[in-house]
Amino acid sequence: MDSVIFAKAIADDTRQQIMRLLCCQWLCVSDVVDQTGVTQPTVSHHLAILREADLVHVRREGKQVFYTLDQDKMAVCCGVLMQIFAPERAEEPN
Repeated sequence: MDSVIFAKAIADDTRQQIMRLLCCQWLCVSDVVDQTGVTQPTVSHHLAILREADLVHVRREGKQVFYTLDQDKMAVCCGVLMQIFAPERAEEPN
């Protein structure tokens, strides 16, 4: 993934709130609206950005669409940023 696309996708406070909610569970748009208090059009807009950045898994059940955060993709992208901006730290043994 392009590091700029990733950084732009996670740079918004509302998207970060949504990503925290989606971290370990599948939620539909109405669940995210209920838990964030953000309007449905705004949640849908932010989820579209996360989809375009390929940071969420999507599952359709009938008319509802469920989302969960792609934790593997998040880890890879964060690792890429480390390799770019903190290469000495990225290579340190645990």
